[in-house]
Amino acid sequence: MRGRGEYLIELHQVGAFVKVSAIDPVTGTEVSITGPATAGEAILSRNAINKLQYVLRKNAAKAEARRRGIEV
Repeated sequence: MRGRGEYLIELHQVGAFVKVSAIDPVTGTEVSITGPATAGEAILSRNAINKLQYVLRKNAAKAEARRRGIEV
């Protein structure tokens, strides 16, 4: 899996909450989370990256299953 510095992170505060978007620049996959503004940028960013990595793994598994096709 790619290192931490290879994702794009955007934070947007809306009242007491922050919307954090994480984007994989290679695939263009984007996820977002929301959390309390008091949680801190580092924690919110890490949570968004964890979700992005989960989605990337899930998408890779689906792509692998399609490549394998039907096994008889």
